Amino acid sequence: MLMKRTFLLTWMVAIATLMQVQSEIKLPAIFADHMVIQRDASTKMWGKADANKRVTVVTSWNLKRYTTTSDANGNWQLDITTPRAGGPHTIVISDGKPMTLSNVMSGEVWLCSGQSNMEMPMKGFNSQPVEGSAMDILKSANSKIRLFTVARNHSLTPVDDVKGTWQEAAPISVRDFSATGYYFGRLLNEILDIPVGLINSSWGGSRIETWMNEEMLAGFPRTVIHRETENVKQPHQKPLYCYNAMIHPLTGFAIRGAIWYQGESNRNNSEEYAELFGAMVKGWRTKFNNPNMPVYFCQIAPFEYKDGRNSAYLREAQLKATTIVENTGMAVLMDAGERVNIHPAKKKEAGERLALLALSKTYDMPGISGESPVYKSMKISNDTVTITFDNAPVGVAAPDFQSQLFTVAGEDRVFYPARTRITGSKITVISDQVKEPKAVRYAFENYLIGDLKGADGLPVSSFRTDNW
Repeated sequence: MLMKRTFLLTWMVAIATLMQVQSEIKLPAIFADHMVIQRDASTKMWGKADANKRVTVVTSWNLKRYTTTSDANGNWQLDITTPRAGGPHTIVISDGKPMTLSNVMSGEVWLCSGQSNMEMPMKGFNSQPVEGSAMDILKSANSKIRLFTVARNHSLTPVDDVKGTWQEAAPISVRDFSATGYYFGRLLNEILDIPVGLINSSWGGSRIETWMNEEMLAGFPRTVIHRETENVKQPHQKPLYCYNAMIHPLTGFAIRGAIWYQGESNRNNSEEYAELFGAMVKGWRTKFNNPNMPVYFCQIAPFEYKDGRNSAYLREAQLKATTIVENTGMAVLMDAGERVNIHPAKKKEAGERLALLALSKTYDMPGISGESPVYKSMKISNDTVTITFDNAPVGVAAPDFQSQLFTVAGEDRVFYPARTRITGSKITVISDQVKEPKAVRYAFENYLIGDLKGADGLPVSSFRTDNW
Protein backbone atom coordinates (compact mmCIF):
# COMPACT_ATOMS: atom_id res chain seq x y z
CA MET A 1 0.00 0.00 0.00
CA LEU A 2 2.82 2.40 0.87
CA MET A 3 4.52 1.65 -2.43
CA LYS A 4 1.25 2.25 -4.26
CA ARG A 5 0.69 5.61 -2.53
CA THR A 6 4.31 6.60 -3.19
CA PHE A 7 3.91 5.74 -6.87
CA LEU A 8 0.64 7.71 -7.08
CA LEU A 9 2.22 10.74 -5.42
CA THR A 10 5.20 10.58 -7.75
CA TRP A 11 2.89 10.30 -10.74
CA MET A 12 0.83 13.31 -9.60
CA VAL A 13 3.97 15.40 -9.08
CA ALA A 14 5.18 14.46 -12.56
CA ILE A 15 1.85 15.39 -14.12
CA ALA A 16 1.79 18.71 -12.24
CA THR A 17 5.34 19.46 -13.34
CA LEU A 18 4.46 18.61 -16.92
CA MET A 19 1.39 20.83 -16.78
CA GLN A 20 3.46 23.66 -15.34
CA VAL A 21 6.02 23.33 -18.14
CA GLN A 22 3.24 23.28 -20.72
CA SER A 23 1.64 26.37 -19.21
CA GLU A 24 4.81 28.46 -19.36
CA ILE A 25 4.80 31.35 -21.78
CA LYS A 26 6.88 30.68 -24.89
CA LEU A 27 8.26 33.65 -26.82
CA PRO A 28 9.87 33.91 -30.25
CA ALA A 29 13.66 34.19 -30.16
CA ILE A 30 13.54 37.89 -31.05
CA PHE A 31 11.99 38.63 -27.62
CA ALA A 32 14.73 37.91 -25.11
CA ASP A 33 17.11 39.38 -22.56
CA HIS A 34 19.40 42.11 -23.98
CA MET A 35 17.02 42.95 -26.83
CA VAL A 36 16.50 46.42 -28.29
CA ILE A 37 12.96 47.62 -28.98
CA GLN A 38 12.23 50.41 -31.42
CA ARG A 39 11.89 53.65 -29.46
CA ASP A 40 8.76 55.85 -29.47
CA ALA A 41 6.71 53.25 -31.31
CA SER A 42 3.99 50.67 -31.05
CA THR A 43 5.28 47.15 -31.43
CA LYS A 44 3.68 43.75 -31.29
CA MET A 45 4.51 41.08 -28.76
CA TRP A 46 3.36 37.55 -29.34
CA GLY A 47 3.94 34.00 -28.23
CA LYS A 48 2.38 30.76 -27.03
CA ALA A 49 0.49 29.87 -23.85
CA ASP A 50 -2.17 27.38 -22.87
CA ALA A 51 -5.37 27.61 -24.88
CA ASN A 52 -7.78 30.37 -23.87
CA LYS A 53 -5.41 31.66 -21.21
CA ARG A 54 -5.27 35.23 -19.94
CA VAL A 55 -1.85 36.73 -20.74
CA THR A 56 -0.52 39.89 -19.11
CA VAL A 57 2.45 42.03 -20.12
CA VAL A 58 3.83 44.71 -17.79
CA THR A 59 6.50 47.17 -19.01
CA SER A 60 8.81 48.77 -16.47
CA TRP A 61 9.15 52.15 -18.21
CA ASN A 62 5.52 53.10 -17.61
CA LEU A 63 4.27 50.26 -15.36
CA LYS A 64 1.48 49.79 -17.85
CA ARG A 65 -0.40 46.48 -17.90
CA TYR A 66 -1.45 45.00 -21.25
CA THR A 67 -3.76 41.98 -21.37
CA THR A 68 -5.08 39.57 -23.96
CA THR A 69 -6.35 36.00 -24.16
CA SER A 70 -4.70 33.21 -26.09
CA ASP A 71 -6.75 31.47 -28.76
CA ALA A 72 -7.73 27.83 -28.97
CA ASN A 73 -4.23 26.94 -30.18
CA GLY A 74 -2.51 28.94 -27.45
CA ASN A 75 -1.40 31.78 -29.71
CA TRP A 76 -1.55 35.31 -28.32
CA GLN A 77 -0.59 38.75 -29.52
CA LEU A 78 -0.84 42.31 -28.29
CA ASP A 79 0.60 45.76 -28.92
CA ILE A 80 2.79 47.65 -26.47
CA THR A 81 3.94 51.27 -26.53
CA THR A 82 7.69 51.76 -26.32
CA PRO A 83 9.50 54.63 -24.54
CA ARG A 84 12.06 57.14 -25.70
CA ALA A 85 15.62 55.94 -26.09
CA GLY A 86 17.18 54.55 -22.95
CA GLY A 87 17.23 51.66 -20.54
CA PRO A 88 17.83 49.11 -19.29
CA HIS A 89 14.20 48.11 -18.81
CA THR A 90 12.32 44.94 -17.96
CA ILE A 91 9.23 43.35 -19.46
CA VAL A 92 7.23 40.84 -17.42
CA ILE A 93 4.95 38.40 -19.26
CA SER A 94 2.62 36.14 -17.30
CA ASP A 95 -0.14 33.63 -17.81
CA GLY A 96 -0.16 32.95 -14.09
CA LYS A 97 3.52 32.13 -13.95
CA PRO A 98 5.64 35.22 -14.75
CA MET A 99 8.74 35.36 -16.90
CA THR A 100 10.95 38.44 -17.13
CA LEU A 101 12.91 39.91 -20.01
CA SER A 102 15.77 41.91 -18.50
CA ASN A 103 18.36 44.38 -19.75
CA VAL A 104 16.00 45.60 -22.49
CA MET A 105 17.02 48.81 -24.26
CA SER A 106 14.89 51.22 -26.25
CA GLY A 107 16.57 52.68 -29.32
CA GLU A 108 16.92 52.32 -33.06
CA VAL A 109 16.42 48.87 -34.61
CA TRP A 110 17.69 48.09 -38.11
CA LEU A 111 17.42 44.93 -40.19
CA CYS A 112 20.58 43.97 -42.12
CA SER A 113 20.02 41.61 -45.05
CA GLY A 114 21.43 40.38 -48.34
CA GLN A 115 24.05 37.90 -49.48
CA SER A 116 27.66 37.18 -48.55
CA ASN A 117 28.95 40.75 -48.43
CA MET A 118 26.34 41.49 -45.75
CA GLU A 119 26.90 38.13 -44.08
CA MET A 120 30.71 38.51 -44.00
CA PRO A 121 31.65 38.76 -40.31
CA MET A 122 34.12 41.10 -38.69
CA LYS A 123 36.59 38.22 -38.37
CA GLY A 124 36.44 37.81 -42.16
CA PHE A 125 36.15 34.70 -44.30
CA ASN A 126 38.99 32.24 -44.91
CA SER A 127 41.95 34.19 -46.36
CA GLN A 128 39.59 37.15 -46.85
CA PRO A 129 40.05 39.72 -44.10
CA VAL A 130 38.03 42.76 -43.11
CA GLU A 131 40.35 45.74 -43.19
CA GLY A 132 41.09 47.13 -39.74
CA SER A 133 38.87 44.64 -37.96
CA ALA A 134 41.38 43.44 -35.36
CA MET A 135 41.52 46.80 -33.57
CA ASP A 136 37.84 47.48 -34.09
CA ILE A 137 36.92 44.13 -32.55
CA LEU A 138 39.28 44.82 -29.64
CA LYS A 139 37.56 48.15 -28.91
CA SER A 140 34.01 46.97 -29.57
CA ALA A 141 32.61 46.57 -26.04
CA ASN A 142 29.49 48.76 -25.89
CA SER A 143 26.36 47.95 -23.92
CA LYS A 144 24.35 50.29 -26.14
CA ILE A 145 24.89 48.22 -29.28
CA ARG A 146 23.02 44.91 -29.39
CA LEU A 147 23.40 42.22 -32.04
CA PHE A 148 21.08 39.44 -33.24
CA THR A 149 22.08 37.04 -36.02
CA VAL A 150 19.32 34.97 -37.63
CA ALA A 151 20.55 31.44 -38.25
CA ARG A 152 20.32 30.22 -41.85
CA ASN A 153 17.04 28.48 -42.52
CA HIS A 154 14.69 27.91 -45.43
CA SER A 155 11.05 27.01 -45.92
CA LEU A 156 8.56 26.86 -48.77
CA THR A 157 5.86 28.11 -46.40
CA PRO A 158 6.04 30.84 -43.71
CA VAL A 159 7.40 29.75 -40.34
CA ASP A 160 6.78 31.27 -36.93
CA ASP A 161 10.25 31.72 -35.44
CA VAL A 162 13.95 32.08 -36.11
CA LYS A 163 16.99 30.87 -34.22
CA GLY A 164 19.27 33.45 -32.68
CA THR A 165 20.12 35.34 -29.49
CA TRP A 166 20.56 38.98 -28.56
CA GLN A 167 24.08 39.87 -27.43
CA GLU A 168 25.73 43.04 -26.24
CA ALA A 169 28.54 44.29 -28.44
CA ALA A 170 31.84 42.89 -27.19
CA PRO A 171 34.81 41.25 -28.92
CA ILE A 172 33.32 37.75 -28.56
CA SER A 173 30.03 38.77 -30.21
CA VAL A 174 31.24 41.41 -32.67
CA ARG A 175 33.84 39.15 -34.30
CA ASP A 176 31.06 36.87 -35.59
CA PHE A 177 28.63 39.61 -36.60
CA SER A 178 28.13 41.18 -40.03
CA ALA A 179 30.96 43.67 -40.62
CA THR A 180 28.85 45.94 -42.83
CA GLY A 181 26.04 45.84 -40.27
CA TYR A 182 28.35 46.49 -37.33
CA TYR A 183 30.08 49.50 -38.89
CA PHE A 184 26.66 50.88 -39.81
CA GLY A 185 25.34 50.49 -36.27
CA ARG A 186 28.51 51.68 -34.58
CA LEU A 187 28.39 55.01 -36.42
CA LEU A 188 24.68 55.47 -35.70
CA ASN A 189 25.31 54.84 -32.01
CA GLU A 190 28.28 57.20 -31.93
CA ILE A 191 26.46 60.09 -33.62
CA LEU A 192 22.95 59.65 -32.20
CA ASP A 193 24.21 58.59 -28.74
CA ILE A 194 21.32 56.17 -28.27
CA PRO A 195 21.05 52.36 -28.18
CA VAL A 196 21.12 50.57 -31.53
CA GLY A 197 19.83 47.07 -32.24
CA LEU A 198 21.01 45.23 -35.35
CA ILE A 199 19.29 42.12 -36.73
CA ASN A 200 21.41 40.33 -39.34
CA SER A 201 19.39 38.05 -41.62
CA SER A 202 21.55 37.22 -44.64
CA TRP A 203 22.77 34.25 -46.66
CA GLY A 204 25.81 34.16 -48.93
CA GLY A 205 25.06 33.58 -52.59
CA SER A 206 21.35 34.32 -52.24
CA ARG A 207 19.31 35.85 -55.05
CA ILE A 208 16.91 38.69 -54.39
CA GLU A 209 13.94 36.47 -55.30
CA THR A 210 14.53 34.22 -52.29
CA TRP A 211 13.93 37.22 -50.00
CA MET A 212 10.46 37.75 -51.52
CA ASN A 213 7.13 35.94 -51.17
CA GLU A 214 4.64 34.98 -53.89
CA GLU A 215 2.72 38.22 -53.58
CA MET A 216 5.87 40.26 -54.14
CA LEU A 217 6.83 38.11 -57.13
CA ALA A 218 3.42 38.20 -58.78
CA GLY A 219 4.52 40.70 -61.41
CA PHE A 220 7.49 38.63 -62.60
CA PRO A 221 6.23 35.78 -64.79
CA ARG A 222 9.76 34.66 -65.69
CA THR A 223 10.42 33.76 -62.05
CA VAL A 224 9.95 30.03 -61.52
CA ILE A 225 8.81 29.01 -58.04
CA HIS A 226 10.07 25.58 -57.05
CA ARG A 227 7.83 23.56 -54.73
CA GLU A 228 10.28 21.19 -53.07
CA THR A 229 9.70 20.63 -49.37
CA GLU A 230 12.44 18.06 -48.74
CA ASN A 231 16.06 17.74 -49.83
CA VAL A 232 15.99 21.25 -51.27
CA LYS A 233 19.21 22.04 -53.10
CA GLN A 234 20.46 25.63 -52.93
CA PRO A 235 17.32 27.06 -51.29
CA HIS A 236 19.02 30.46 -51.06
CA GLN A 237 18.93 30.58 -54.85
CA LYS A 238 15.19 29.91 -55.11
CA PRO A 239 12.19 32.20 -54.61
CA LEU A 240 10.39 32.32 -51.24
CA TYR A 241 12.68 30.13 -49.15
CA CYS A 242 14.70 32.72 -47.24
CA TYR A 243 11.82 35.16 -46.90
CA ASN A 244 9.54 32.54 -45.34
CA ALA A 245 12.13 31.33 -42.84
CA MET A 246 14.31 34.36 -42.13
CA ILE A 247 12.18 37.50 -42.68
CA HIS A 248 8.52 36.51 -42.19
CA PRO A 249 9.02 35.49 -38.51
CA LEU A 250 10.36 39.00 -37.76
CA THR A 251 7.67 41.07 -39.47
CA GLY A 252 5.64 41.85 -36.34
CA PHE A 253 8.71 43.35 -34.67
CA ALA A 254 8.95 47.13 -35.05
CA ILE A 255 12.09 48.33 -36.83
CA ARG A 256 13.26 51.74 -38.03
CA GLY A 257 14.52 50.51 -41.39
CA ALA A 258 16.65 48.07 -43.34
CA ILE A 259 20.08 47.98 -44.98
CA TRP A 260 20.73 45.68 -47.94
CA TYR A 261 23.89 44.40 -49.63
CA GLN A 262 23.02 42.02 -52.46
CA GLY A 263 23.10 41.77 -56.23
CA GLU A 264 26.11 39.71 -57.25
CA SER A 265 23.90 36.64 -57.73
CA ASN A 266 21.48 38.56 -59.96
CA ARG A 267 24.03 39.79 -62.52
CA ASN A 268 22.47 37.75 -65.29
CA ASN A 269 18.96 39.18 -64.91
CA SER A 270 20.00 42.77 -64.28
CA GLU A 271 17.27 44.06 -66.59
CA GLU A 272 14.68 43.05 -63.96
CA TYR A 273 16.64 43.95 -60.85
CA ALA A 274 15.38 47.49 -60.23
CA GLU A 275 11.78 46.33 -60.44
CA LEU A 276 12.46 43.25 -58.29
CA PHE A 277 14.09 45.45 -55.67
CA GLY A 278 11.12 47.82 -55.76
CA ALA A 279 8.66 44.96 -55.31
CA MET A 280 10.67 43.54 -52.41
CA VAL A 281 10.86 46.91 -50.65
CA LYS A 282 7.14 47.50 -51.12
CA GLY A 283 6.39 44.03 -49.78
CA TRP A 284 8.66 44.36 -46.77
CA ARG A 285 7.14 47.72 -45.92
CA THR A 286 3.68 46.15 -46.00
CA LYS A 287 4.67 43.15 -43.92
CA PHE A 288 6.47 45.27 -41.32
CA ASN A 289 3.50 47.68 -41.28
CA ASN A 290 5.94 50.49 -41.98
CA PRO A 291 4.78 52.16 -45.23
CA ASN A 292 7.70 54.62 -45.50
CA MET A 293 10.38 52.36 -44.06
CA PRO A 294 13.80 53.56 -45.27
CA VAL A 295 15.88 50.99 -47.12
CA TYR A 296 19.50 51.83 -47.86
CA PHE A 297 21.66 49.52 -49.94
CA CYS A 298 25.19 48.98 -51.19
CA GLN A 299 25.90 49.02 -54.88
CA ILE A 300 27.96 45.92 -55.63
CA ALA A 301 31.69 46.61 -55.77
CA PRO A 302 33.85 46.09 -58.87
CA PHE A 303 35.13 42.52 -59.33
CA GLU A 304 36.61 40.62 -62.29
CA TYR A 305 33.79 38.17 -62.98
CA LYS A 306 34.86 35.42 -65.37
CA ASP A 307 31.44 34.41 -66.63
CA GLY A 308 28.09 35.95 -67.40
CA ARG A 309 27.11 39.52 -68.15
CA ASN A 310 29.16 42.62 -67.35
CA SER A 311 28.30 43.49 -63.75
CA ALA A 312 28.18 47.19 -64.66
CA TYR A 313 24.64 46.51 -65.91
CA LEU A 314 23.66 45.33 -62.42
CA ARG A 315 25.24 48.44 -60.89
CA GLU A 316 23.25 50.47 -63.40
CA ALA A 317 20.05 48.70 -62.33
CA GLN A 318 20.81 49.47 -58.70
CA LEU A 319 21.32 53.12 -59.58
CA LYS A 320 17.97 53.06 -61.41
CA ALA A 321 16.31 51.62 -58.31
CA THR A 322 17.02 54.80 -56.36
CA THR A 323 14.95 56.75 -58.90
CA ILE A 324 11.91 54.47 -58.85
CA VAL A 325 11.75 53.43 -55.18
CA GLU A 326 11.09 56.28 -52.76
CA ASN A 327 12.91 56.63 -49.46
CA THR A 328 15.91 54.58 -50.52
CA GLY A 329 19.56 55.45 -51.00
CA MET A 330 22.62 53.77 -52.47
CA ALA A 331 26.11 53.58 -51.03
CA VAL A 332 28.51 53.57 -53.99
CA LEU A 333 31.55 51.29 -53.61
CA MET A 334 33.43 51.97 -56.84
CA ASP A 335 36.61 52.60 -54.84
CA ALA A 336 36.26 49.53 -52.63
CA GLY A 337 36.39 46.54 -55.00
CA GLU A 338 39.09 43.91 -55.49
CA ARG A 339 39.98 42.25 -58.78
CA VAL A 340 39.99 38.62 -57.59
CA ASN A 341 38.11 38.81 -54.28
CA ILE A 342 34.34 39.15 -54.47
CA HIS A 343 34.34 39.96 -50.74
CA PRO A 344 36.26 43.26 -50.56
CA ALA A 345 37.99 44.06 -47.29
CA LYS A 346 36.67 47.63 -47.09
CA LYS A 347 33.55 46.87 -45.07
CA LYS A 348 33.96 49.97 -42.94
CA GLU A 349 33.38 52.08 -46.04
CA ALA A 350 30.25 50.08 -46.87
CA GLY A 351 28.74 50.29 -43.38
CA GLU A 352 29.61 53.91 -42.73
CA ARG A 353 28.32 55.08 -46.12
CA LEU A 354 25.02 53.36 -45.33
CA ALA A 355 25.04 55.15 -41.97
CA LEU A 356 25.67 58.48 -43.72
CA LEU A 357 22.54 57.87 -45.78
CA ALA A 358 20.52 57.09 -42.67
CA LEU A 359 21.87 60.03 -40.70
CA SER A 360 21.15 62.51 -43.50
CA LYS A 361 17.86 61.12 -44.85
CA THR A 362 16.19 59.34 -41.90
CA TYR A 363 17.56 61.33 -38.96
CA ASP A 364 17.66 64.66 -40.84
CA MET A 365 21.06 65.71 -39.59
CA PRO A 366 21.87 69.10 -41.15
CA GLY A 367 25.12 69.83 -42.92
CA ILE A 368 25.84 66.31 -44.18
CA SER A 369 25.07 64.29 -47.29
CA GLY A 370 25.27 60.57 -47.85
CA GLU A 371 24.53 60.57 -51.56
CA SER A 372 27.09 60.49 -54.36
CA PRO A 373 26.97 62.76 -57.42
CA VAL A 374 24.78 61.30 -60.18
CA TYR A 375 25.03 61.70 -63.95
CA LYS A 376 22.50 64.30 -65.13
CA SER A 377 22.97 65.19 -68.80
CA MET A 378 25.20 65.15 -71.85
CA LYS A 379 25.81 67.89 -74.39
CA ILE A 380 27.72 67.32 -77.64
CA SER A 381 29.59 70.11 -79.42
CA ASN A 382 31.64 68.94 -82.42
CA ASP A 383 34.11 66.37 -81.03
CA THR A 384 33.61 67.31 -77.37
CA VAL A 385 31.08 65.96 -74.89
CA THR A 386 30.17 67.82 -71.70
CA ILE A 387 28.79 65.73 -68.85
CA THR A 388 26.93 67.36 -65.94
CA PHE A 389 26.04 65.93 -62.55
CA ASP A 390 23.32 66.30 -59.96
CA ASN A 391 24.03 66.24 -56.24
CA ALA A 392 27.42 67.88 -56.70
CA PRO A 393 27.06 71.24 -54.91
CA VAL A 394 30.83 71.71 -54.73
CA GLY A 395 31.64 69.75 -57.86
CA VAL A 396 33.20 66.43 -58.71
CA ALA A 397 36.87 65.56 -58.37
CA ALA A 398 39.59 63.22 -59.64
CA PRO A 399 43.40 63.18 -59.37
CA ASP A 400 44.86 66.12 -61.30
CA PHE A 401 41.31 67.12 -62.30
CA GLN A 402 41.24 64.31 -64.85
CA SER A 403 39.43 60.98 -64.73
CA GLN A 404 41.17 58.19 -66.62
CA LEU A 405 38.09 55.96 -66.88
CA PHE A 406 35.90 57.62 -69.51
CA THR A 407 35.35 56.17 -72.98
CA VAL A 408 33.61 57.65 -76.02
CA ALA A 409 31.88 56.03 -79.02
CA GLY A 410 30.50 57.24 -82.33
CA GLU A 411 27.89 55.71 -84.63
CA ASP A 412 29.88 52.47 -84.82
CA ARG A 413 29.37 51.91 -81.07
CA VAL A 414 33.05 51.19 -80.55
CA PHE A 415 34.33 52.82 -77.36
CA TYR A 416 37.74 54.44 -77.18
CA PRO A 417 39.65 55.88 -74.20
CA ALA A 418 39.01 59.57 -73.68
CA ARG A 419 40.73 62.56 -72.14
CA THR A 420 38.79 64.54 -69.56
CA ARG A 421 38.86 67.83 -67.75
CA ILE A 422 36.87 68.60 -64.63
CA THR A 423 35.40 72.01 -63.90
CA GLY A 424 33.04 72.13 -60.95
CA SER A 425 30.15 69.75 -61.61
CA LYS A 426 30.99 69.38 -65.31
CA ILE A 427 33.41 67.13 -67.17
CA THR A 428 34.50 67.62 -70.76
CA VAL A 429 35.28 64.40 -72.59
CA ILE A 430 37.16 64.04 -75.90
CA SER A 431 38.89 61.28 -77.87
CA ASP A 432 41.10 61.64 -80.94
CA GLN A 433 39.58 58.44 -82.34
CA VAL A 434 35.98 59.74 -82.24
CA LYS A 435 35.27 62.87 -84.27
CA GLU A 436 31.49 62.67 -83.95
CA PRO A 437 30.72 61.30 -80.47
CA LYS A 438 27.36 59.76 -79.68
CA ALA A 439 27.81 58.18 -76.27
CA VAL A 440 30.02 58.28 -73.19
CA ARG A 441 30.68 55.67 -70.50
CA TYR A 442 32.43 55.94 -67.15
CA ALA A 443 34.07 52.87 -65.52
CA PHE A 444 31.49 50.67 -67.21
CA GLU A 445 33.36 47.40 -66.73
CA ASN A 446 33.33 44.45 -64.35
CA TYR A 447 36.43 45.69 -62.60
CA LEU A 448 37.78 49.21 -62.54
CA ILE A 449 38.58 51.13 -59.37
CA GLY A 450 36.68 54.38 -59.71
CA ASP A 451 38.66 57.61 -59.72
CA LEU A 452 35.74 60.08 -59.81
CA LYS A 453 34.24 61.38 -56.58
CA GLY A 454 32.16 64.16 -55.20
CA ALA A 455 34.17 66.89 -53.54
CA ASP A 456 33.04 65.37 -50.21
CA GLY A 457 34.81 62.13 -51.10
CA LEU A 458 31.85 59.90 -51.99
CA PRO A 459 32.53 57.99 -55.22
CA VAL A 460 30.46 58.32 -58.40
CA SER A 461 28.73 55.23 -59.76
CA SER A 462 29.72 53.77 -63.10
CA PHE A 463 27.29 55.00 -65.75
CA ARG A 464 26.62 55.26 -69.48
CA THR A 465 24.72 57.74 -71.61
CA ASP A 466 23.62 55.15 -74.18
CA ASN A 467 21.14 52.27 -74.04
CA TRP A 468 22.97 50.01 -76.47
